[in-house]
Amino acid sequence: MDIQALGYFVAQTTDLKKWQDYAENVLGMMVSPAPQGGLYVKMDDRPFRFLILEGERDCYLASGWELASKADFDSAVNELQSKGVSWEKANQVQCQQRGVQDIAIVRDPSGNTHELFWGHCSDCQPFISPQGVGKFVTGEMGLGHTVLPAPLFDETLAFLEDVLGFSTSDIFNFKPTPDADPLPIYFMHCNNPRHHSLAICAFPVESGCVHTMVEVENMTEVGRAYDRFEQHGVALSATLGQHLNDKMISFYMKTPSGFDMEYGYGGLQVDWQEHSVFEFTRVSLWGHDFSVGQVTAEQEAE
Repeated sequence: MDIQALGYFVAQTTDLKKWQDYAENVLGMMVSPAPQGGLYVKMDDRPFRFLILEGERDCYLASGWELASKADFDSAVNELQSKGVSWEKANQVQCQQRGVQDIAIVRDPSGNTHELFWGHCSDCQPFISPQGVGKFVTGEMGLGHTVLPAPLFDETLAFLEDVLGFSTSDIFNFKPTPDADPLPIYFMHCNNPRHHSLAICAFPVESGCVHTMVEVENMTEVGRAYDRFEQHGVALSATLGQHLNDKMISFYMKTPSGFDMEYGYGGLQVDWQEHSVFEFTRVSLWGHDFSVGQVTAEQEAE
């Protein structure tokens, strides 16, 4: 299966207005009403990259994976059928809401929903940030990346590799405490140069997603976003830092749907013919103190 990029994600919120304020005033993105209800969040020349729906809980619903053509979509469906993978065809309302020609919906062994689609609709309208953000790094590399929970780790990894066609970029074995057994985190790529479009973690997450990532074209925009998150009272999940594996300089903050958003610059673009998979033993070259998010969660619980 030849997945090109993460085309969009779908999230749910109990408060659409909160997401609109967050998207416009913190992320620096455009918003508009989505067909059949919900909110489009726009970050490039496509009508949307985030679809936010209103519901009973705050959570992540689905990842939209782009295929290049109808032929590739049909091939993907045939592959699902030949491997005995259960899937469902999206109805017309779902396709119209996502602005695509067709969608095949599959769920991996850990329950994550993946929407395989082709033929996005475009109105060719420019992205004009309400906060003056010049550009988000998208194009052939998609909107960024998503990190999903995979409690059934081995089965999920096999599904992503053998069915959806992802390949491993590198590996981190996370130990929540020094004496704990390591929990694997695999970073995975598809058919574009972005270091990873997907990662999976061997533990459950209540919101259905660990974090998503968006990338800007310079460090100044990361700093300006950091100022905005502070000004608007958004919860910080990790301080500014630089990752060891993909070299991204970023910080993490909470979204209104309960998962984190990584806002970064300088992500590694890889020539996969020259790449060797490796295990890295520390998350970041510097910074990225994730304990600040844990402290905030404890304070909120009191």
